[in-house]
Amino acid sequence: MLRCFAAFAVALLVLVQPSPSRAETVPVTFLLVNDADQMAGSDEVRGGYARIAAVAKEERAKGGHVFLVHAGDAISPSLMAGFDRGQHIITLLNMVKPDIFVPGNHEYDFGEDIFRTRFAEAEFPVLAANLSGADGKPVGSIRPSVMLEVEGAKIGVVGLTAEDSYVKSSPGALKIGPSLEAGKREAEALRQKGADFVVAVAHAGRALDQELFRSRAFDLILSGDDHDLMVFFDGKTAMAESKEQGEFVTAVDVMLSIQEEDGKRKVSWWPGFRPIDTAGVVPDAEVQAKIDEFQADLSKELDVTVGKTTTPLDSRRPAVRTAEAAIGNLIADAMRLAVKADVAVTNGGGIRGNRVYDAGTQLSRRDILTELPFGNRTVKLEISGAGILKALENGFSKVEEGAGRFPQVSGMVVEVDLQKPAGSRVVAVQISGEELDPQKTYTLATNDFMARGGDGYEAFAAAKPILNERDGKLMASDVMSFIRAAGEVAPKPEGRIRVKG
Repeated sequence: MLRCFAAFAVALLVLVQPSPSRAETVPVTFLLVNDADQMAGSDEVRGGYARIAAVAKEERAKGGHVFLVHAGDAISPSLMAGFDRGQHIITLLNMVKPDIFVPGNHEYDFGEDIFRTRFAEAEFPVLAANLSGADGKPVGSIRPSVMLEVEGAKIGVVGLTAEDSYVKSSPGALKIGPSLEAGKREAEALRQKGADFVVAVAHAGRALDQELFRSRAFDLILSGDDHDLMVFFDGKTAMAESKEQGEFVTAVDVMLSIQEEDGKRKVSWWPGFRPIDTAGVVPDAEVQAKIDEFQADLSKELDVTVGKTTTPLDSRRPAVRTAEAAIGNLIADAMRLAVKADVAVTNGGGIRGNRVYDAGTQLSRRDILTELPFGNRTVKLEISGAGILKALENGFSKVEEGAGRFPQVSGMVVEVDLQKPAGSRVVAVQISGEELDPQKTYTLATNDFMARGGDGYEAFAAAKPILNERDGKLMASDVMSFIRAAGEVAPKPEGRIRVKG
């Protein structure tokens, strides 16, 4: 009897004993690149797809779980994209093989049809939870998210395309919804499916990055758009951005610790950040050979001199997006003269060379097309003085953010007070030596993107077209003709934009 009771007690003890816990540690590395539209990089020292490929190959060769993530802005703008609408970048990406790609605003630069064509050619996963066709259906093979499974760990990845593409680019009838709303919805769905760790890959500006961060819907946010080198972690959510052009490839090493106890799953993690400067990276030979092939094709047509600048030109982002720039004056003057307009306004964000030309530089077709790679055309509008004022207020509304809408002008002098709130910063405007008359009608040269309301220039979209984009010439051609006719040009800041504050 006693023996039976003892046996029963032991059996009962085994039954009520808590099941042993099981812990796993899974290392995962995310390699982030973003805003890489120049196939050879921003200079000869660092960046470009051959170096990105080399970093990815080296990291993958170490073993473990490595995911190459591209956060968008690839197929445009670039010199080559002006000819092949970004096909060369898809070719290179197919060689590099990113594990995740999310479209940035510049993926829509050539319209909906080219967007669909380019990503039908893609041999890598493309994600965008906030993107659909006009009919509400998915666009080709683009998916909202993906679940990656590594050693029993489930990692959900949400793609969020640039929600401001309607302002910055030309997505046509494609529907792009709010990133935060779509991201939270998809993150919740992934967690319901068992995701242990959720990553948002977003092409988003700083303000939206912070909204995504504060939502706590994601464990890790990998962002593009601002061209920042940035890593951040507050103990709960991590975030990174990897500058531009592959100058840095930022590795985010995540150590996932997964513990199961009593059928419950507990996940903890910790990130490590390794921004990899590609200046010391030997380019991948196969990818470099393809880049050299593309470059050779370009050289036949582009390495032809059009004229000389006797003054220095600076097309770097801060120069053309925050102040009057010599190169902005050159371009705006060429546009105004080409269509015989009273004034000209073009957006600093459309000037893309991101370099300095010393005084005495011989300017080539390549230089001009590198600076103006979008294939925009010069158009002529009839617009009221009130419309010009509204447009200028828009142009100066986001100077602090370095927004591309900053205006480079010709035929006018604008006084601006940046201490005043956006929408009331323009103090005075003079055209041909006279104060702007809100009731008077003027003729204005701009580019076709802005004439459609791009970069927030809604006043131009409401103006009367005199020379439309169908009949206008390429901006780059107008600039080349202007320089060629002069032989030598000497643009410089001359007080067209006078900034206070």
